[in-house]
Amino acid sequence: MTSLPDPTGSRESPPVLVQVVRSGALYCLVTLGSGFVLEVIRLQVVALHVGEKIAGMMEIPNTLLATMIGARWAVDRFALPPLPGIRLGVGLTALVLWLIGEWVMVLPFHGLSLSESFASNEPIVGIVPIGALAVLVVMPFLAGYRWER
Repeated sequence: MTSLPDPTGSRESPPVLVQVVRSGALYCLVTLGSGFVLEVIRLQVVALHVGEKIAGMMEIPNTLLATMIGARWAVDRFALPPLPGIRLGVGLTALVLWLIGEWVMVLPFHGLSLSESFASNEPIVGIVPIGALAVLVVMPFLAGYRWER
């Protein structure tokens, strides 16, 4: 007599590293997709009326909101444990995928090399994307934190 598979779905969960990479990739796709949509709106609509620098600064709160939503969704979707190493691993995975996407797709699309991209940034405005990338790394840890009373 052969045994049937368990219909309750009690399968072993994938290893933690696989969950971290999957949730980091999902998190990166959500933030990258929202960033792409916001970039198009910023360049095609807002920058024409207020200027490119001001439009870039106006885009930051919306990007942070998309980052919070994406981090929360990725953490909840994969039911990651509330361990700082795992949550920061999700953020670092998203950061690596984001940078690879930036260097491979975005910069050649604009016709820039990596050194030309760094040279074209102004000192004050160029600091903001670095802060946004730091938030990208930390947000899965912060978004999944449960505040207890």
